[in-house]
Amino acid sequence: MIIMHTVLKIIKVTVLLYCVFCVPIHGTILLNSSYDVSRELFLKINSDFIEYWKDLHPEDELIIRQSHAGSTRQAMAILQGLRADVVTYNQVIDVQILCDRGRLIPKNWQDRFPHHSSPFFSTMAFLVRRGNPKGIYNWYDLTNEGLKIIFPNPKTSGNGRYTYLSAWNCFLKNSDGDIEQTRIWMQKFLKNVKVFDTGGRAATSTFVDRNQGDVLINFESEAKLVLSQYGFNNYEIVIPTPNVLVEFPVTWIDKNVIRNGTKDVARAYLDYLYLPSAQKIITKFGYRVNTTDIAQIYPNGSSGSQLFRIEDQFGNWNTVMNTHFKRGGELDQLLSIGHR
Repeated sequence: MIIMHTVLKIIKVTVLLYCVFCVPIHGTILLNSSYDVSRELFLKINSDFIEYWKDLHPEDELIIRQSHAGSTRQAMAILQGLRADVVTYNQVIDVQILCDRGRLIPKNWQDRFPHHSSPFFSTMAFLVRRGNPKGIYNWYDLTNEGLKIIFPNPKTSGNGRYTYLSAWNCFLKNSDGDIEQTRIWMQKFLKNVKVFDTGGRAATSTFVDRNQGDVLINFESEAKLVLSQYGFNNYEIVIPTPNVLVEFPVTWIDKNVIRNGTKDVARAYLDYLYLPSAQKIITKFGYRVNTTDIAQIYPNGSSGSQLFRIEDQFGNWNTVMNTHFKRGGELDQLLSIGHR
């Protein structure tokens, strides 16, 4: 009996040691809720950050998961319970709503990181067929009768809102502030929209894969991605002026990182986006950065000094949303008139 008891104790200790040392231990899981056309960028960023984190925390087998859609839809998903640790969006309003409606982040979230917590930026680009057969060079060219335009729905996509607001700003300035004249030009512009897709990547697919439309309006980075994947023999990029500064605000979600136990890695992940190694990756994916020395090395990452900020031309984003994109706002009225 004594021998049998001893054997059983040895077996128990052996099993315990196996459980402790041999069964894989799951590391930290970080969820990044991001906008529609950032997949490729964060696939590379995540891979590099995991190695960076592993050097600092070799015991933590970090896993980074991504969620992608139009940024407004992403914000709504978080308000409805998606436990994302960080957000990397393409407009301030979709982050701000997490504060205003969800109380998930503090009011001063934009003070957490440099450049209003926007580690990189972009602008709007026209992607046209090779040779630019329709002669599309500026916002007024988009009002030509019979032109077929593809861009995301401003109701669901920050991408689409930047396009709409860039066109409005151009027409308003050239009309000396005449709102009625601006609306006439906007009606002509919106009447030419063939497809309002839900997000930037869906719009790209409509233009490239389904070969619809004469021009795709999308972020400069997305247009450059198309050129890199399909070559310069099929498409050309036009950067119109005036044009908008597209900011990509980031933050961690305070209530979620506390619940998930991920605050340290979430903050480190967003800090990493400002490091030179990450900034170089960002420029290689067609975005622009505020880091002067990197912008000089990578011309694609040049400054945004000629770009206007939404807040400077339209007031804050809440004013923009209430004026233009709420139900019955300017956009709805223009679409109603333009399609009568």
